Amino acid sequence: MRIRTGDVVQVVSGADRGRQGKVLAVDRATRRVRVEGVKMQKHHLKPGRKIARGGGIIEREGFVDATNVMLVDPESGKPSRVRVETDEQGRRVRVFARSGKPIPASR
Repeated sequence: MRIRTGDVVQVVSGADRGRQGKVLAVDRATRRVRVEGVKMQKHHLKPGRKIARGGGIIEREGFVDATNVMLVDPESGKPSRVRVETDEQGRRVRVFARSGKPIPASR
């Protein structure tokens, strides 16, 4: 997968289309990503759980299919496809298909 944790992506289809956010988690087995502020779900907890001592209802992000998001080029602010190329040292580098510039390190 060409999307990694910490990348800024935009949702291109679905109920949250147009929203941008940072990737919080990537599940490579099911090819799904969790994006900040996208697909918010309510999670009910009993009292005594670690997240909410008193219990209650928490909102957290759900997973979205990786095909429904695209990386955002920081210069233009528009979504772009991603290519993988080799640089001068022979390393694999992710590159924006729209501008041809390498994707900055997100971590």
